[in-house]
Amino acid sequence: MAAARILGVAIALIGAASAAHGVEKSGRDAPSAQALRALDTGQWEVRERGEDAHTRRICVSDLRQLLQLQHGPRLCPAFTVDDGAKAVSITYDCAAAGNGRTDLRVETDRLVQIRSQGVADGAPFAFDAEARRLGPCKR
Repeated sequence: MAAARILGVAIALIGAASAAHGVEKSGRDAPSAQALRALDTGQWEVRERGEDAHTRRICVSDLRQLLQLQHGPRLCPAFTVDDGAKAVSITYDCAAAGNGRTDLRVETDRLVQIRSQGVADGAPFAFDAEARRLGPCKR
């Protein structure tokens, strides 16, 4: 009970901080992070690191999806913590579905390193992954 209350307060604080500092809303006209401008949409392979590592392929239609991998293709309101030419860090809030923080580093226009942690559907998550662009999405 106390843990749920603390989690609720933490989510509310993240939401309040995002509102106070300007939330980057999802949608086609939302600005993208500088680091994402070097990348292209298309088919990406995401390889997690660690014992329970998974590899998956996703069709990325909006590069911001790489920043919210644990919450599927929908984009949640996000606050940019750090935005540079080769790296970006964000926090995001998906309301009842959870929240997270992601750090993405661009190595090349086809290869990025991703570190993310947060809560998804009531359970904590944390992972390190490498994502590589394979080409256009398969139809």
